[in-house]
Amino acid sequence: MKVILLQDVRGSGKKDQIIEVSDGYARNFLLPRKLAREATAEALNAIETARQAAKHREDVKKAEAEQKARELKGKVVVVEARGGEGGKLYGAVTAEQIAQAILEQHGLEIDKRKIETEGAIRTAGQTTVTLKLSAGVSTRMILNVTVGK
Repeated sequence: MKVILLQDVRGSGKKDQIIEVSDGYARNFLLPRKLAREATAEALNAIETARQAAKHREDVKKAEAEQKARELKGKVVVVEARGGEGGKLYGAVTAEQIAQAILEQHGLEIDKRKIETEGAIRTAGQTTVTLKLSAGVSTRMILNVTVGK
């Protein structure tokens, strides 16, 4: 009997996988526990539609990330931080501060978890930051840290 797995089943397969199992295993174990459903034409069509919808959503998300990357590539973002003499900062510039500065200066909202710095930024000056916008889509920006009171 062909079944579509609704969950990962150890020793049988992963979710949404279509597998061939014995009738007894399907009727006595998989189907009563709602681990699988029978692979009818309607069910196969529903899974294929769901896969296409997920791929479309992923493509749209990637296109948006590529658009953001083109807009931000090589741009400068200025962050003002409190500091003392010699350009030494009181603390460090955080990814949240960088994300807020990008929103204010360039009008694009970036998740703070997608901003990568090369170590803690504890001094004033220029450095580069990498924005990981999506799987396989990243860009680099120049971060200019100034000392304010």
